[in-house]
Amino acid sequence: MLNDSSHNDNEPSIVTSYPEQSIDWLTRLIAFDTVSRHSNLALIKDVKTYCEQLGLLVDLTFNEAQDKANLFVTVPAGKAGGIVNNGLVLSGHTDVVPVDGQDWTSEPFTATIRGSRLYGRGACDMKGFIACALTLLPRAAELSKSGQLKRPLHLALSFDEEVGCLGAPLILADLKARGITPDYCIVGEPTNMTMVVAHKGIAVYRCRVHGKSAHSSLTTQGVNAISYASRMVDFVDDLAQELSVRHDGDALFDVPYSTLSIGTIQGGTATNIVPNLCEFTFDYRNLPHMTQEDILAPIQAKVAELSAQMQARAPETGIELLQEVGVPAMTDSDSAELQQLIAALTSDNKRHKVAYATEGGQFTNAGIPTIICGPGSIEQAHKADEYVELNELERCDSFLQRLLDSCC
Repeated sequence: MLNDSSHNDNEPSIVTSYPEQSIDWLTRLIAFDTVSRHSNLALIKDVKTYCEQLGLLVDLTFNEAQDKANLFVTVPAGKAGGIVNNGLVLSGHTDVVPVDGQDWTSEPFTATIRGSRLYGRGACDMKGFIACALTLLPRAAELSKSGQLKRPLHLALSFDEEVGCLGAPLILADLKARGITPDYCIVGEPTNMTMVVAHKGIAVYRCRVHGKSAHSSLTTQGVNAISYASRMVDFVDDLAQELSVRHDGDALFDVPYSTLSIGTIQGGTATNIVPNLCEFTFDYRNLPHMTQEDILAPIQAKVAELSAQMQARAPETGIELLQEVGVPAMTDSDSAELQQLIAALTSDNKRHKVAYATEGGQFTNAGIPTIICGPGSIEQAHKADEYVELNELERCDSFLQRLLDSCC
């Protein structure tokens, strides 16, 4: 049962009508604790049962441990059992970020309405969109059975987006194996129902410097891992500065150039010991027209140069460069038709580009034109008291209904 708490003077005034079905679904979805470190199978099983009750065929793909699954369901064009191999994908991730250490006013895994907002972990990122998409399915199934649906409608729900977009590649590989090549994809990340046409890519690297220990009074017998790590850090910072003054930026991004940033560093055991290990992490946020190779090649050359210097003093030393996360940028180079469709449905011609990454880049890399459009604000994501405005759910419901009509 949805908890409708008393009105707070600091909250917006309560709205007079709610999108009831989407609220019911969002309440149901929030109740599943799908923090990325946990299984999402209970949620997936619930959605699978619902889809099968509508007469839809559901396909699941699992992670290696078999404790997480993606769900892909198709409403075929024409009468039931008709065309399934193209169409439009509505995409969302089922995992959410942790609530550890956050000061929540209400229970994070119990949907709570205060004023005109629904609070709960995942309310905007991104179970709100999934709730609206699930609300749409019964009407889509009816249109399919009556033969009015001329373009298939797909729903893709993934796992582990928040920890590196790990689930979506399995969906895409499965679609390729089954010969399904969707025409378009809409990723329902929170954008306040505005159209995001591109985002940067993300690559996270760990640089591990292996030195040789010695007493600090005998420094010539050791190789100082921290000292060599600091040279690598300086090199990465210099490269970041070079990226910031390139002449091929994109003013539609808040930060109009690709960025490099040192994130963590640790090393050493005591002041009187030459450290034998130091490691740091950095991330690269690339504009869609740039690649990882643009920074990886010069960094690898610097790694080789410094490793050679270290190994001249002690053969067992050197520097490792390990990639921990890689999420491709989402490009707008092939989505002009989709953008025109979304602009017409939303009566909004504005195009936005963002620095955060989504599964949209994986869809565009697979040759599927993609945009991002969903209810809620990214500013509310990942925080205590995460919420979505109820009128955003209403706007999303209306948008998806018009989108479905366009498939007829």
